[in-house]
Amino acid sequence: MPEALVGIDVGTSGVKGVAIDADGRVLATASAEYPLSRPHPGWSEQSPEDWWRAATDVLGRLPEGPVGLSGQMHGLVVLDAEGDVLRPAILWNDQRTAAEAAEIEERVGLARLVELTGNRALIGFTAPKLLWLRRHEPEVYARIRHLLLPKDYVRYRLTGELAIDAADASGTLLFDVRERAWSEEVCAALDVPLEWLPQAFESTEIAGAGDQAAAALGIGVARPGPVSVVLGTSGVVFAVLPEYTIDPQARLHVFCHAIPQRWHAMGVMLSAAGSAAWLRDVLEADFGTLDAAAGRWGPGAEGLLFAPYLVGERTPYPDPDIRGAFVGVSAGHDRGALWRAMLEGVAFGLRDSLELLRELGAEPEVGRASGGGARSELWLRIVASVLGLPLELTESEEGSAFGAAMLAGVRAGTFADADEAVSRCIRVTRRVEPEWDYDDAYARFRRLYPGLKALNA
Repeated sequence: MPEALVGIDVGTSGVKGVAIDADGRVLATASAEYPLSRPHPGWSEQSPEDWWRAATDVLGRLPEGPVGLSGQMHGLVVLDAEGDVLRPAILWNDQRTAAEAAEIEERVGLARLVELTGNRALIGFTAPKLLWLRRHEPEVYARIRHLLLPKDYVRYRLTGELAIDAADASGTLLFDVRERAWSEEVCAALDVPLEWLPQAFESTEIAGAGDQAAAALGIGVARPGPVSVVLGTSGVVFAVLPEYTIDPQARLHVFCHAIPQRWHAMGVMLSAAGSAAWLRDVLEADFGTLDAAAGRWGPGAEGLLFAPYLVGERTPYPDPDIRGAFVGVSAGHDRGALWRAMLEGVAFGLRDSLELLRELGAEPEVGRASGGGARSELWLRIVASVLGLPLELTESEEGSAFGAAMLAGVRAGTFADADEAVSRCIRVTRRVEPEWDYDDAYARFRRLYPGLKALNA
């Protein structure tokens, strides 16, 4: 058996790597950063060569062993017949493709698109980017012979293999998520040649997964029961489904999981820890000071509510134009009250996603918390109480790279399957129980969006 299992995560700001042993103990970590290019307002691009340089740098500082890959989803890398990159990659957070997303829903039909791909055509997904190239850069489009996603370009440079996993392919809008194969129907409707698409495998076959699936595996969310609760810049609630099921309104994303014949659904709110970073800067205080001030206020902060829609919202409201608000501010409220209301507002946004997951058949038993916001004890207590779920923290904080290393172990035979990898590598270190009743406050929060939407009309 290999002495080390290596996970590489090709993220938006850099590559992170981790080496673990067969029991999930971290042996070493490394990282390398690269720039983000915004050549026009709303655009977001990177050079695939930067990913490759960073990945080789990180691999050179880690023990040798089988390598698993995770990475930012939805990005578009286009190669010519010789395998050379034709232009900078268009990333998941690029905003240029509103017209192409609408075109996809018209060509395929919204209901049929959701049935096949588990999702509606959001501007961040891969297929709208390809249609944008066809319309705006026809000379580049004419030379395309291969499409890849970010981490799969790194695999191509490492191995020469043009391949993708079902978990990451689910975010392209070109993949039949139920059948776990490229959708001939969608590709035909969009005039996308099937021969451009890499061969699709299960994540365990090629040791790779999109970052959300890999991160969930890396905290042990492999079967129905536990849900992943991510308090990162954006907030995610992620549940493994008992079977493939879609939300007809596509308020949730439904993708293949990193485990064969398992699917997951997730809700994404755009400003979770992002709300905390914004308010910290406005109040000009550190997180510890603000948590202490918020702790002097009781649940609900005497009627103060925060709508966490600072940059629009995705779940349950796919609305890029909505904006946030504090409601119910009185002369008696101070910065501690504002901070507590912000923490609670994000938790209410996460509960919106949890309730939708329950509608799809998820029966959550416990949340596994991760992300920078999970370092706040007060926020964990609030989120546990709002969700009505105990929250657990796991030993490793290496996220997607840790899940990728576990997938490397499955492919190498260190683990018989992903379930054995979870049982051997994932250890819960602590548990936070719900302690406050937030049902009435959540019901008031649910009335915020319609009111704010009316104001913006």
